[in-house]
Amino acid sequence: MFISPAFAQTTGAAAGGSTLGGIVGLAPMLLLFVAFYFLMIRPQQRRMKALQNAVAAVKKGDSVVTAGGLMGKVTKVEETVVEIELAPNVKVRAVKATLAEVQPLGAKPAND
Repeated sequence: MFISPAFAQTTGAAAGGSTLGGIVGLAPMLLLFVAFYFLMIRPQQRRMKALQNAVAAVKKGDSVVTAGGLMGKVTKVEETVVEIELAPNVKVRAVKATLAEVQPLGAKPAND
C-alpha cells in the first residue's frame, strides 16, 4: 500500500472538552427542528383542525369542493355522507372525509 493509516490521539486536556463540543454540535440541528415546527408543522395542524371542524359542521346549503374537484351545494347531510347538487337535477353522494373545502351558506366568492 502507498498510504499508511493514521490514527489521531487525543490529549488529556482536549478529551475533557468533548462533551461541550457535542452539545454545540447538536444545537444547530435542534434549532432547525424548532424552526420547522413553528414554520411548517404547526400551521398545517391548525389548517387541518379548521377543515375538520368545518366538515363536521357542514349543513344544507353550504358550497363544498371535494378532493376530486367536484363543486356544488349540499342538499342533504347524514352522519358520514353528504349529498351534493352539482347542477340542476344532478346529485351525487360523497363521504364527508373527502370534502376539501367548505364555504358556509351566504359566503361571497372572492372575485365578486
